Amino acid sequence: MNAITDTLVVLGTLLILALPALVGYVHERRIDQQLRAAADRFAQAPAGRTRRGLTMHDVARAA
Repeated sequence: MNAITDTLVVLGTLLILALPALVGYVHERRIDQQLRAAADRFAQAPAGRTRRGLTMHDVARAA
């Protein structure tokens, strides 16, 4: 019984230590997806200004 308790304590500690890194990783992936989507929308827009009046520089700076 002590072995199971010890194993659960170790796994719980690992989860507590790894959770912030995993949350940050998921957050960064979501931002990357949003940047790719914005770049794709900009690439499909007519040359010069986009429909909202933003240039690619404005989109990159907003991120």
